[in-house]
Amino acid sequence: MRPLPKSFGLFGRARDGRAMAHGNQQARGIAFLLLSVFIFTMMDATAKYLGEFYAPAQVVWARYMGNFVVLALYYRGRFLPSLRARQPMAQLGRALCQLASVSLFFTAIQHIGIAEATAIMDMNPVLITLGAALFLGEPVGWRRIAGIVVAMIGAMIIIRPGMGVFDPAAILPLIGAFTYAAGALLTRVVRTDSLATSLVWTVLVGLIASSLVVPFFWQPIAVEHLWAFALIGIFGALSQALLIHAFSLAEAGVIAPFGYTGLLWAALWGWMFWGVLPDRWTVLGACIIVAAGLYIWYRETRVARKERAAHG
Repeated sequence: MRPLPKSFGLFGRARDGRAMAHGNQQARGIAFLLLSVFIFTMMDATAKYLGEFYAPAQVVWARYMGNFVVLALYYRGRFLPSLRARQPMAQLGRALCQLASVSLFFTAIQHIGIAEATAIMDMNPVLITLGAALFLGEPVGWRRIAGIVVAMIGAMIIIRPGMGVFDPAAILPLIGAFTYAAGALLTRVVRTDSLATSLVWTVLVGLIASSLVVPFFWQPIAVEHLWAFALIGIFGALSQALLIHAFSLAEAGVIAPFGYTGLLWAALWGWMFWGVLPDRWTVLGACIIVAAGLYIWYRETRVARKERAAHG
């Protein structure tokens, strides 16, 4: 008798249904990440504008204060109860990583172009994939190691140390890429907590830390800049919520490459608002970083498909 196909019958339909649900969840994660990246770049452009008049510490504080107001109004009585976390230390570490990446990036864009800073920060998808291998139990292969080396070469082309165009501020988004990746991986670790819990931890930790620093840099806020301070808080709250939700829906290695779309938006905002386009070295370095990340992503998705096929 000819053997029945694996997809035959009730168990096959259940297996197909699970696969379809998994695929839909991954697709939703990608969509949320794309929207998050778009709003993040709008927040970055607003921060660069405010950085022309205020110290980075004040802009960072405004970002978190705006987040706090938006979330406090939205959650109201559920705000403080949402602090209950299953893994409070992981939540604290994730919030501190987020604060570090925001602070480093906001400081960098006061000195270098938003497209250049974004291109360097866009090493983080490669770092997320590597970190998932090192810290989340996935096997480490030579292709991942090669990918991180190539991505670093791309970052060095953009930064160009030893050349006349080198700006020390370009190192800041490079460090920020590492802290961003660490925060993204910790988001996967705390995915059993609710979205509200992750958001409240992010906002309170960032607000408390930035409030301790901002008095040393405070400047009176001009009336004509109030709209920008309000927008940066709203953009920050929305983008952070979408990012956390994206990583709670889909695997880090699957959605991480779509973070590269931020390069396009950053270049657009730089051209629209400051009349600046990235130079050929920045474009070359960015292409190398993107190529390294996409190669790793392609290889890992192939391995994942083979493993799923082997297990039926």
